[in-house]
Amino acid sequence: MLIDLTRLTTHGMPVYPGDTPPRLLESVHFDEHQCVNHEFQGSMHVGTHMDGPMHMIKEGRKLCELPLDRFVGRGQLIDARGRKSLDMDLLVGKNLQAGDIVLFWTAWEEQFGTEDYYGAFPVLTEALAEKLVDLQVKIIGLDSPSPDREPYTVHRVLLQKEILILENLVNLSALDGKDFELTALPAKWDADSAPARVIAKLLA
Repeated sequence: MLIDLTRLTTHGMPVYPGDTPPRLLESVHFDEHQCVNHEFQGSMHVGTHMDGPMHMIKEGRKLCELPLDRFVGRGQLIDARGRKSLDMDLLVGKNLQAGDIVLFWTAWEEQFGTEDYYGAFPVLTEALAEKLVDLQVKIIGLDSPSPDREPYTVHRVLLQKEILILENLVNLSALDGKDFELTALPAKWDADSAPARVIAKLLA
């Protein structure tokens, strides 16, 4: 069974403060041209997307420069509901391994469209980020807009080691208690980061 963890991108949807709201409009109409086309304009950080090393690291690589095996792996769900600070204790009893993709389920997606979504979201501690680096996970993901706020220390700790970051995920509740593999494919754009389609495959 496949679970889509990707938020639908729509015209004018809410974005992180300071980012450009997306412009997604039908530009060619069937009644006139017997075909349809759409135009898109917006930030790489709209909706469900993946932050690449270049986003916060001066000499960091673009996502399009990374090998495909960086975007697929064993998934691990961490239940962080009700937490404002995500710290080391969340890993107690978890058998995280090198190459895992770790998803933090905060249920914050329920706040999408409210002022709180981009203003009061839970964040990772620097200690937790450093532990994830030590464990050599390949990706972390959250159902919230960011793992931290300015000065974005957690971003830099992770991206310095090319641990990629998925933001604005949805449907993480469907993975509770399940074994799964994750595929998170960013668009192959010549950019620091990219929109991503994120799919979990439940294992029998």
